[in-house]
Amino acid sequence: MTSGAVPPTNPHAVVSTTGPVLIVGTGLLGTSLALALTAAGVEVQLEDTSPTSLALARDMGAGRVRGASSPEPRLVVVATPPDVAADVVLRSLDAHPGAVVTDVASVKDRVRAEVLAHAGEHARRYVGSHPMAGRERSGAAAADSDLFVGRPWVIVAEGAGPDAELAVRNLAVDVGATPIRMGATEHDAAVAAVSHLPQLMSSLLAARLETLPESALALAGQGLRDTTRIAASDPRLWAAILVGNAGPVCELLRQVRGDLDTLIRGVEQVALDPDGEQYAAHGGVETIAPGAVGAVVDVMGRGNAGRARIPGKHGGAPSRYAEVQVLVPDAAGSLGRLFSDVGEAGVNIEDFSMEHSAGQSVGVAVLSVVPSASQALEEALDARGWRVVVVG
Repeated sequence: MTSGAVPPTNPHAVVSTTGPVLIVGTGLLGTSLALALTAAGVEVQLEDTSPTSLALARDMGAGRVRGASSPEPRLVVVATPPDVAADVVLRSLDAHPGAVVTDVASVKDRVRAEVLAHAGEHARRYVGSHPMAGRERSGAAAADSDLFVGRPWVIVAEGAGPDAELAVRNLAVDVGATPIRMGATEHDAAVAAVSHLPQLMSSLLAARLETLPESALALAGQGLRDTTRIAASDPRLWAAILVGNAGPVCELLRQVRGDLDTLIRGVEQVALDPDGEQYAAHGGVETIAPGAVGAVVDVMGRGNAGRARIPGKHGGAPSRYAEVQVLVPDAAGSLGRLFSDVGEAGVNIEDFSMEHSAGQSVGVAVLSVVPSASQALEEALDARGWRVVVVG
């Protein structure tokens, strides 16, 4: 794509957002948003302190670099790290007195407090927001115009005028997201639990692998890959996020520490006695010291209950699906052919995962479908020559 080129617009898109929209910060979120708006025919202007990032976003077709002669924006989206978001919001409110200004930082309370403390009468044009979307990769190169589709987009509009709030709600809807109104404190407590703590837990787990022998790593399965996927995230960006939300995150870490202490006390009843004296024979049956099994069962049982509360597809109530497991050859086109055959069978895939161990010539595709469709799908795939793994 040549410099300054824009992707073809979607002639069927109906959007409420009126350009120009100025996006300050051309990282993952900023560039993804710019690509989505540009594809819908909205004029997008770009700013960034990094000339390289700015040029990359421009060359990807995300918009045009804002210049001295560019028209004034109607909406400014600050897509910078949270530790500088408030300063950029305040500068944008001053520089563009006719524009609504929002930020997409993942921390809201601290940013909002700083803006409201210094914005004066301009505060009614500021709306905090946070799209709950992202990837473990960062930067414009990882941008995706569909990044926000089907994702919640939190709107923090305390102190904002109704027209400003509507502009940001329209923005969220126009890129496929679902706007959800929350208070700043409520938002920060929520994301600490559903986003910030998982990131730390994944990183802590992955850190245990740093000195693990290669022979042990060769045994890694899909469970390890799933739980450490987001450990590949940008440490500098996450440092800014976590420092900005330190209170709620620390409270959760203390709770996790309490659970870990309880678990350790239970399990170490077995581990600490090398002579096996923790076992006592009663009628020929060995019993494990009190607390060891209970500690494991308790934490895993609570984990089962917590996971069952995660919303299902489209944000609805948690759904229970049947899993159909299929062996897929490690060859070009195999996965595409599987999806095509599932479609021809008239079955909708509700969720999907792929398990593939290193060095293996096949992987296991796990297709989650409504229970009533599982048997018919197994029979249809078997008839098309797929090896269906029977579980149980």
